[in-house]
Amino acid sequence: SDAICNFVICNDSSLRSQPIIFNPDFFVEKLRHEKPEVFTELVVSNITRLIDLPGAELAQLMGEEDPKLPGANSTASGFFRSLMSLKRKEKGVVFGSPLTEEGIAQVSQLIEYLHKNLRAEGLFRVPGNSIRQQILKDALNSGTDIDLDSGEFHSNDVATLLKMFLGELPEPLLTHKHFHAHLKIADLTLFDEKGNKTSTPDKERQIEALQLLFLILPAPNRSLLKLLLDLLYQTAKKQDKNKMSAHNLALMFAPHILWPRNVTANDLQENITKLNNGVTFMIKHSQKLFKAPAYIRECARLHYLGSRAHTSKDDLDLLTSPSSKELQPLKSQKRSRLDTCHQEETQQRTEEALKELFRHVHNMPDSAKKKKLIRQFNKHPTALTPGSDVPTSPAPRRTRSRSFSGLIKRKVLGTPVILERKSRDATPEPGRVSKENVHLLQKCGSPAHMSQAKLKSLEGRKEESCRRMRAHLLSKDSSSL
Repeated sequence: SDAICNFVICNDSSLRSQPIIFNPDFFVEKLRHEKPEVFTELVVSNITRLIDLPGAELAQLMGEEDPKLPGANSTASGFFRSLMSLKRKEKGVVFGSPLTEEGIAQVSQLIEYLHKNLRAEGLFRVPGNSIRQQILKDALNSGTDIDLDSGEFHSNDVATLLKMFLGELPEPLLTHKHFHAHLKIADLTLFDEKGNKTSTPDKERQIEALQLLFLILPAPNRSLLKLLLDLLYQTAKKQDKNKMSAHNLALMFAPHILWPRNVTANDLQENITKLNNGVTFMIKHSQKLFKAPAYIRECARLHYLGSRAHTSKDDLDLLTSPSSKELQPLKSQKRSRLDTCHQEETQQRTEEALKELFRHVHNMPDSAKKKKLIRQFNKHPTALTPGSDVPTSPAPRRTRSRSFSGLIKRKVLGTPVILERKSRDATPEPGRVSKENVHLLQKCGSPAHMSQAKLKSLEGRKEESCRRMRAHLLSKDSSSL
C-alpha cells in the first residue's frame, strides 16, 4: 500500500468495472523517491516544530552524526557489540542480516499465518518448541517454500520466531537515529489554562509527530513496521481470547523494535516506562500512523503541480479529472467573493475619506476658496459626495435675466447686486438644495449645515433687500419726473 501507484492498461473487460484505487500519498511517495533531500528537509522541519531536538540530536536524526545511545561508552556494551557482529557474519540470508525486501517477503509468511491464529492464549508470551523453531528458521534462511498451514508448526512457534527475527536485526526496527525523537514524543503533554504542562498526553501531537517520523524511516523498515503494528493491533482486539492487551504486547516487542542494541535494562532504567508506553501508543493508533499529514501531501502536490517544469502527463491527467473540473467553479466563486469584499472595503474607505474632507471644508473660514470647493461638491454630488448611490445630473445653471427691470437693477445697483448673487450662490436657497446634499449634510453631521432658523433669517434678509430696492427705484422715478 506504500508503493507508488502504477497506471496499467487492462484489456480484461471483467476487471474494468472494478473501482479505481487512488493513493492520497501519491505525490508524497513520488517526492520521497525522486528528491529525498527535499523530502527529508520538509519532514524534519515539521518534526522540530512539534518536539524540541537540540543540535546534536537533530544531527543524529538527519544522519549527520553517529547516534549517542545509553550505555554506548561502557566496555561491556562494546564487548557485546563486537560479539554480536561476529555472530551476524555466521547468520543466513534472513536472520541476523540487514533488513531487505527479500527478508520482509520471507517474514511476511509468518505474519500472514499469525493473522489466522490470533486466538491462541498467551500469543507472543508463551515460548514455542525450540526444535520446530530451528527447522522453520533454517527453511526461511534457505528460501524454501514453507507450508505453515500443514499443522506441523504451532502458532507459538511462529510468534517466537518472529520476535527472534526482530531481535537479531543489526539495529532496532525504528533505528538508532530515531531513538531520542521517540523519547521526546513520549513527553508531549497537554497544557492547562495557565500554560503549564500537565501529565495528560497530547494524543493529537503525538500522532502527528509519529506520522512525520515514520515518513523518514528507510523503506524496508517502514514496510515491516506497518505489517507488524497491524498484526499487534488485531491481536490486541482479540485480547478476550488470547489475554494479550496492547500494553502486554508492548512489553514483548519494545526491546526488539525500539530499544538500542546491546544495552541492559539498567542503561534504560529512566526511560523504560516511556519506551513501553510509546510502543503501546503505536499499537493502539497504528491505523492512523502511516498516513502523511494533510499539509505534507499538499506541499508535495504543489511541488509537482505548482510548476509546469515538473508536471508529467499523468499529473496533467489528474489535473483535468472530473473532480478538478468541479472544483474550478468553486474556486472562481470564492475568488469573486474575495474581489467583492475587497471592492466594498475600498469603497468604504473612500467614503470615510470623503466625509472627512467634507467636514474639513465646512469648518474652513469663509473665503473664496471655501466657496469654490463647496460649488464643486454641489456640481459633482456622485463623485465627491460620500454616501450617494444614485447618480444625479448637476443642477442646470441659472440663465441670466434679460428683462428691462433686470437691466435697470444692474445699471443702478451695479456691484452690490453681483455680490448678493455670489453670496446666494455660495449659500444655496432651501428650494435649490439637492436631495443628495441635504442627505450628505445630515449624514456627516457638519456644524456648518443650515438650520431652519438660518434659512428663515436668509429669507428675511432677502425680503428686506427687495423692499429697499423698490424704495430706491421709486425715489429715482419721482426725481426724474
